[in-house]
Amino acid sequence: MADVYRWRLAPDGLATRRQLRALGLRPGGQDVVAELHRPRRRRAPLVAYLYRVDRAKPVRPMTPARAAALAAAMRARRTCSNCRTDVGYCVPRSLGMCVTCHDTPSS
Repeated sequence: MADVYRWRLAPDGLATRRQLRALGLRPGGQDVVAELHRPRRRRAPLVAYLYRVDRAKPVRPMTPARAAALAAAMRARRTCSNCRTDVGYCVPRSLGMCVTCHDTPSS
């Protein structure tokens, strides 16, 4: 079982995924070393998983293929399923189509 620390009491040398990313690092396959619990009133605590910074690896560089795949995925999120146009923003999943198509009454 991983060690559990309260909010802001984790020792130096441990970081969350976001903190590692800000340092240009990634967990690199290592297991979770500890958990950070942030208490909340009348609800379960928020949990963040901590990794060792000294075992973290550098973030992999963006390759042309990865950039193309990311661009294609974002283009798919911006394309309306109804009118098949790139609307310039991510189509809300709750609507399933662009706002214009959703607000236009169908015949």
